[in-house]
Amino acid sequence: MASPLWTPDPARIDAAALSRFTALVTARTGQAFPDYHALHAWSITHRAEFWSAIWDFCGVVGDKGARPVVDGDQMPGAQFFPDARINVAENLLRRDDEGLAILAVDETGEERRLTWRELRREVAACATAFRAAGVESGDRVAGFMANVPEAVIAALAAASLGAVWSSCSPDFGVQGVIDRFGQIEPKVLVAVAGYHYGGKYHDCRPKLSEITTRLPTLRQTFIVDSRTSGPLDPWTANPGPWTLDLWTRVSFNHPLYVLYSSGTTGVPKCIVHGHGGTLLQHLKEHQLHADVRAGDRVFYFTTCGWMMWNWLVSALASGATIVLYDGSPFYPDGSRLFDLAQAHGVTLFGTSAKFIDAVAKAGLRPRETHDLGTVRTITSTGSPLSPESFDFVYDGIKADVHLASISGGTDIVSCFVGGVPTEPVWRGEIQGPGLGMAVDVWDGDGKSVVPGSGQGELVCTAPFPSMPIGFWNDPAGDKYRAAYFERFPGAWCHGDWAERTAHGGFVIHGRSDATLNPGGVRIGTAEIYRQVEQLPEVIESLAVGQQWEGDERIVLFVRLRDGLVLDDTMRKAIATQIRRNTSPRHAPAKILQVPELPRTKSGKLVELAVRNVIHGQPVKNREALANPDALRYFADRDELRT
Repeated sequence: MASPLWTPDPARIDAAALSRFTALVTARTGQAFPDYHALHAWSITHRAEFWSAIWDFCGVVGDKGARPVVDGDQMPGAQFFPDARINVAENLLRRDDEGLAILAVDETGEERRLTWRELRREVAACATAFRAAGVESGDRVAGFMANVPEAVIAALAAASLGAVWSSCSPDFGVQGVIDRFGQIEPKVLVAVAGYHYGGKYHDCRPKLSEITTRLPTLRQTFIVDSRTSGPLDPWTANPGPWTLDLWTRVSFNHPLYVLYSSGTTGVPKCIVHGHGGTLLQHLKEHQLHADVRAGDRVFYFTTCGWMMWNWLVSALASGATIVLYDGSPFYPDGSRLFDLAQAHGVTLFGTSAKFIDAVAKAGLRPRETHDLGTVRTITSTGSPLSPESFDFVYDGIKADVHLASISGGTDIVSCFVGGVPTEPVWRGEIQGPGLGMAVDVWDGDGKSVVPGSGQGELVCTAPFPSMPIGFWNDPAGDKYRAAYFERFPGAWCHGDWAERTAHGGFVIHGRSDATLNPGGVRIGTAEIYRQVEQLPEVIESLAVGQQWEGDERIVLFVRLRDGLVLDDTMRKAIATQIRRNTSPRHAPAKILQVPELPRTKSGKLVELAVRNVIHGQPVKNREALANPDALRYFADRDELRT
């Protein structure tokens, strides 16, 4: 029988917050928990007691109220802490001392540091500026931001007022920004003037000019110049005094963030997350699953357009320093992030499966070139981490590290499955379900798949606090219910294809829908189509993900006007159109011409059928197609073999 890749030593188990939390629950219930799985079983059957214990153990600042859960079996419909009053910014800024709160490094090597006291002062100044611009509780503040301290400051300032923060990264094109922010009608925009990536400075001001014109609800735009290391303009331009003595405490489900779906079937859905659910989930995941401690240095390679940025910022609530990096992870070479981890004593190193794979393929061995002695935990998400990448982490990066492959999503701004610091790490497996998360794998009939016997849909069968409040502009909740509860009424169906293992862990095999996922970044096909089909030469298009070298690449098929032949000039024009108006990640790896695209009898393109064909897999329900013969244009194409 194979051995685990890593087993925590007894001293580490004793030091882990998870062990102390288990002791707390034992003291309260009188029940012994011989292992993590026993604790997890209790956490999903005693939800009110569990989440109440999380509140107490993590020292949440706020008014808890008397009722932890109401209608606790309804999904959707359950309410957590309905009487509570809370503010996320108050919890993240509970420290007021000269310890380090934010360490920011950009691609040029410039460093910026903010103490807890300085961070509180900057948030107070920013909140004062927002209030002067008319921002009130419930208003939206949008961020077109690089991963710099001002993004964190603005998000916390908005939260302190009870306003709602929503951000995207500055590599998005104008239309991609408008598709998102245009729906939520922000009152204020915070934007970066430019950013460094790949050895170049990218000026955002031309895009900003058009963005601000197309957001008519804006009252004020704050421009941040990330190239300066002086005072954190623009909100410190006016002298104080500033104070954070008066927090706006709001209800548990008061909107905090708006995040965005991939936009598979239209413009991205605006997913609304609340103060309480976001905070409780992140505190639980940081302290109990990722072993984050006060004084730690937590790093995640992310942009402001990915939910892992929100996850990273929440580490402040555990008293940890957050480490921000803005730039390419491979500039000037693949050692860049390991240089950062060594230089700044990173304790949690967060990255993507694609990054780990790229480091391995580049022949790098950080274990031999870097001192990573401070790194206790490596987390990986964005796409499934292959068994070979598990091997590489322990052989090529660090032998005594807790490797926590995690998986969840924008939909819940957190994780369904992830790391367990007191349990072994098995090759290719996510260690277990998150505490309080009733995660299972179901077959097409809604029956649980026996561990080790097959794959199915990843589901959650009981409510949890970080379920979305709802979707923006969906007052009756119809879109929300259709997104997660239509497949299996009463259970959350996440759209991941997964299996449970004999060790109590999980393996994620990718998305079960047609969402593209290159490099772990979810991309909706509709965003691509809207750009491609603006070109006069293109009649229609269809994009699918092709499994390629351990990842997924985007293949775009186009149908052109009669007589036109796809050449390199047209391919470049198509790619440029996509890249400029969405993001570089949306650009396809292959662009191929076909005379016809398959569709249903109702006229809907069938992306999943094409994806199956190019992977040599059978196509189900051919009888539902209006033109099934069109599938032959996608089979056995030489261009898809290179």
